[in-house]
Amino acid sequence: MENLAAPEGFELGVLVTQLGGGLALFLYGMRQMTGALKTVAGSGMKNLMARMTANRFAAAFGGAIVTAVIQSSSVTTVLVVGFISAGILNLSQSIGVILGANVGTTFTAQIIAFQVYKYGLVMIAAGFFTEILARRERIRQWGTVLMGLGLIFFGMELMSIATSPLRQWRPFIELMQNMQNPLLAISISAAFTAVVQSSSATTGIVIVLASQALISLETGIGLILGANIGTCVTAFISAIGRPREALQAAWVHILFNVAGVLLWLLFIAQLADLVRTISPTAEIADALARAAAETPRQIANAHTIFNVSNLVIFIWFTGPLSRIVERIVPPRPEPPGIQPLYLDEFFLEQPALALDQARRELVRLGELSQSMLRRSFPVVTGGTEQDIITLSRADDEIDTLYEAIIRYLAKLSQKDLIQPQPEQLSEFVGIANYLENIGDVIETDLLPVGSKRRSTGLVISESTLEKLEPIHEQVCWSFEKALAALETGDRQDAADTIETKGVVNDLAEAATKHIAKRLVVDEPNRMEAFQIETDIIESYRRINTYARRIARLSLEVNGGD
Repeated sequence: MENLAAPEGFELGVLVTQLGGGLALFLYGMRQMTGALKTVAGSGMKNLMARMTANRFAAAFGGAIVTAVIQSSSVTTVLVVGFISAGILNLSQSIGVILGANVGTTFTAQIIAFQVYKYGLVMIAAGFFTEILARRERIRQWGTVLMGLGLIFFGMELMSIATSPLRQWRPFIELMQNMQNPLLAISISAAFTAVVQSSSATTGIVIVLASQALISLETGIGLILGANIGTCVTAFISAIGRPREALQAAWVHILFNVAGVLLWLLFIAQLADLVRTISPTAEIADALARAAAETPRQIANAHTIFNVSNLVIFIWFTGPLSRIVERIVPPRPEPPGIQPLYLDEFFLEQPALALDQARRELVRLGELSQSMLRRSFPVVTGGTEQDIITLSRADDEIDTLYEAIIRYLAKLSQKDLIQPQPEQLSEFVGIANYLENIGDVIETDLLPVGSKRRSTGLVISESTLEKLEPIHEQVCWSFEKALAALETGDRQDAADTIETKGVVNDLAEAATKHIAKRLVVDEPNRMEAFQIETDIIESYRRINTYARRIARLSLEVNGGD
């Protein structure tokens, strides 16, 4: 019974409170830091990764850099999903990014292993005052980053203080000795990581225990391997109900991490010997104190070697791995009717990426309006009543997609946006309105003109059609350029659209003069013909005005004057 006695001054309730509080501060600090970094650095990281997709090796490097900066492999996964859905990455390339993200997570362990606990409160204070005193939103977000990092360090210090009495508590020492079995260590760590949903938190606790000489290097390695499996649970749960690409990314994560752990399971002793050889040693006579000083850095190095080695091994098998994942997650059937393709709430936590998704959906909306515009002239000037009804129904699809885009942008507006994101969001709302207005002009102005033409029995003459058709063609060309500017950000396409005002006005004036001359000719329904043909001209002029406004907003979205 004496062996089970707690050391003097030891209280289990105090230990649980301090350890739980420290873990809570660690997780909260990680969340705050990641959220703020995502806001201030998200666009830069997105652009960096987009440029580094030439091959799987560049993709892996990009994934490692982005994850090391953002300190969240889940954010990197969100970027990957967005790039796949946009066609920037294929699944095989995305696997490289995910493999690299695992290497990026080792940066956390390396920082923690320096045991910079004493700076936690200083960083919390500096970050707090920066956040409340700074005027610029970007500076305030950096203050939040600093305060979050301070909370991580302070949480680590609390956990270190809480665990120090455990050195002399026999039940805990026996538990740690039982965890010399790597399967037990991996299982406990995987379960804990799945519960707290943070492999960084597990890594932090492992290093804290090592700093108190409570676990051996081999046990620490087993716990680190288990954290790599446990984090897959978080990825998989977060992907349920998300885009198909998110589920594929989760499966890549699972297959890679599980395979990596199985690969190293039989070589934990050899890995421990390797990191003891390459890691710095402490010149301390006391064996327990020396282990407490050396083991944290050794565990961090083992974590890095494990993930880097797995990357080097599995980077050559991205093709077969992508084919396995595509078998596990086959394509989903297309939903009936018009549905948004890109507006998933999965992306809302990354505003820069959500804006890209909204842009892609706006291009889809524009393509629907463009198709309606292309079909409008032959329907209005010579189509049947059924042609008019069919074209009118196309506007219902435009309205459905328009409403979905506006709802998505409204949700995005509630997120933490930094300049120039609020202006871009406002400009996207304006573009959506103009695209929807084009459909409305065709449905409410042009198509009734076509119905009136049929009801009066009017046949538009060939000479008049020769004057009207160039207006329609010019407006279609203008709108096509505006859509290209929206999709690619090409300033020349936007400028070409903006400059069409004079061309369309000249064509409209020439057509108006032509039909005005016919008013003096004694023909039946000449007034009705004049009104119908004038309405056609004015409708296309209005559509061109909307196209030019879309082009101007596209310039502003892409940093134009």
